[in-house]
Amino acid sequence: MSSNSNSNQPQEQPGLVAGHAQYVKGAVESTIGSAISSHAWKGSGEQDKAQAVAAMKAAGEKRDPATQGYGKTEELMGRAVGCEGMQNEGARSAKKD
Repeated sequence: MSSNSNSNQPQEQPGLVAGHAQYVKGAVESTIGSAISSHAWKGSGEQDKAQAVAAMKAAGEKRDPATQGYGKTEELMGRAVGCEGMQNEGARSAKKD
């Protein structure tokens, strides 16, 4: 499957979703590492979280909230999971309505 498609669906959306998934994975790893006193698990989790934040920022910078995004749903999910970037992106894409 080719990564460059000519569809109208932007490539950044999967980057944001994957970034959030990686962040959650890292948070879980870090929590487990703390619980079992494993520096390896905690370090791996913190590294995953840092990589996820960088990926989400990069994808968010390429995203046009006027034509992309999930609006109010994204904003509410950002509030629910404590992700300020997701809240802001949702708020910006909601303003297009």
